[in-house]
Amino acid sequence: MNGTDIVLDKTDLSILRLMQENARMTNADLARELEMAPSAVLERVKKLEQKQVIVKYTTRISPVALGQTLLAFIAMKSSEGMGSNNTAKELAKIPEVQEVHHIAGEDCYMVKVRTADSASLMDLMRNKFSKIQSITSTRTTIVLETVKEEQQLVIPEK
Repeated sequence: MNGTDIVLDKTDLSILRLMQENARMTNADLARELEMAPSAVLERVKKLEQKQVIVKYTTRISPVALGQTLLAFIAMKSSEGMGSNNTAKELAKIPEVQEVHHIAGEDCYMVKVRTADSASLMDLMRNKFSKIQSITSTRTTIVLETVKEEQQLVIPEK
């Protein structure tokens, strides 16, 4: 199912807006906020889950609390031909890799990683990335300060 197959009405969008702000909001609180019956809200949430509009419920944890203070973006070139995702799949298996994006331009992938420090970043590159034989080059950008980092989407009013 692609995004054009999914039809969301104003109530669905309101549910998504409220749940994106607070995924722990109870069904009763959602119903109260939307002025709907709890059973109707629950049915809509289940349908949003079935349609894969709501994909996952997660907890945001402070990277600093876990000692993961270094954030880097690594542009990578690959020897793979167009249409092959083997490199991306191998990168996605590495725990320190938070995001893997197939990109247009000179590079093939943009990879977001978090590590404790520059030594652990070097270890990641030497001992994990180097084992992926299709990676032909990397260009690393270390983040000095994060001004905004959000996963929330802009939900239209409709």
